[in-house]
Amino acid sequence: MSHPLRNMARDQHCYVRLSECCNHDPETVVLAHLRLTGISGMGHKAPDILACPACSHCHDAIDRRAFMTLDRDYVRLAHLEGIARWLADLERREIIVVVA
Repeated sequence: MSHPLRNMARDQHCYVRLSECCNHDPETVVLAHLRLTGISGMGHKAPDILACPACSHCHDAIDRRAFMTLDRDYVRLAHLEGIARWLADLERREIIVVVA
């Protein structure tokens, strides 16, 4: 199974950019998926379009594996802003096209 957006995320800069923990290392970047009731759940990721490239530290903060002192809402907003930046970049590069 091919995952074009997951593959594209590799070696990108971190789009989440949490100033308290971002390691700014493109070698650790993977696609970080949004967790949202009704879209994702136990063992089920959200679609790749609802994700953005995140470094290992920001991804750990998003998934609450580390950096637990960061406010959950702050991290969630940074993740959502990262997804918006990523989608805007993909559209600007004509990788995704919105049609009416």
